[in-house]
Amino acid sequence: MEKKNIVLLICTILNFIAVFASNAVNIIIPTVAAEFHMSNIVQNWITIIFFLVMAMLSIPAGQISGKYGLKKVTIMSSALFIIISIVNVFVTSSEQFLLCRLVLGLVLAFINVTSMAMVVSAFDPQERGKALGLNITGVYVGLSLSPFLGGVLNYQLGWRSVILFAVPLLIIIIALLLRIDDEWITFEGIPIDVKGSVAYGIGIALFIYGFTILNETLGVILTVVGIMILIVFAMIELRQEHPVFDIKFLKNRVFLSANLASLCAYLATFAVTTILNYHLQYIKGFDSQTAGIILLVAPVCQVILAPIAGRLADRHVPQILAAIGMALGTISLILFSTLSYETSLGFVIVSMIIYGVGFGLFNR
Repeated sequence: MEKKNIVLLICTILNFIAVFASNAVNIIIPTVAAEFHMSNIVQNWITIIFFLVMAMLSIPAGQISGKYGLKKVTIMSSALFIIISIVNVFVTSSEQFLLCRLVLGLVLAFINVTSMAMVVSAFDPQERGKALGLNITGVYVGLSLSPFLGGVLNYQLGWRSVILFAVPLLIIIIALLLRIDDEWITFEGIPIDVKGSVAYGIGIALFIYGFTILNETLGVILTVVGIMILIVFAMIELRQEHPVFDIKFLKNRVFLSANLASLCAYLATFAVTTILNYHLQYIKGFDSQTAGIILLVAPVCQVILAPIAGRLADRHVPQILAAIGMALGTISLILFSTLSYETSLGFVIVSMIIYGVGFGLFNR
């Protein structure tokens, strides 16, 4: 196998692992919460602290990885992922579990950046689009299978098996990376934008945390302060010769609209998975395996629809299909907002089918 194809395989698997580590944990939260006697607030922090750290470090991680070497950072991040996963299975309290999630969020912030950057660096421009398309497959496979795999593993082997699921894959990835002679340094000789990185980290942390308690006065204050610091961050970046994030990118309408569309799609996907998981396990009383199987309905619809949507996109205006898909997705979200104890399983499945069809069309 060619070196560039090995890199593509490695990065696709890393994408799958990153999504699995982000999403599969949702299905095991009730089990973990029961073992460590977590309150509802503490349970929420299992996901909040993970994504908060990722959000804070994702942009600085790009510059740091580019300066010290994408392969080197990926190997170190993968090794730390393995270590923290093993440590996680031996925790004895909710505080220790949350600390492991915090470190895991830090690690995945770097893995998310380096996996995409290595593909871009390994492939020539004329091959890059196809390679990135294959690479992103790992994300969608992870989004589709994480609830199911997490549910089955949790039910059959316990929540610790979900935590350890990625360890064998990461060992193989490290072995493959060590056989590659190339190193990709994209920021050699360029100083790290410390001011911008610190301002961004503080601003995004205050904004996200404030938003989680927006019903309180403190939440409103923190959110506003976070926005103000992010504005200061933008001003700092405009003056930097080598900014950690080039604000001028936002002038590119394609870049801006694509990122906004992705943000909406991933917000909806994560929200639906989280809400339905809680509904199925806490309200309906299903075990994690049954809940995971039910959560497969939407992904299966997307898989079935994929070839059909592809042919439709060739014959009709893709923007129209995307608009129809978004409209169906919106309808499904409205239906999900009405969930209650009396809601039948049939209603949930029909709503998931509408959701799967909608986002299947949108993603084409």
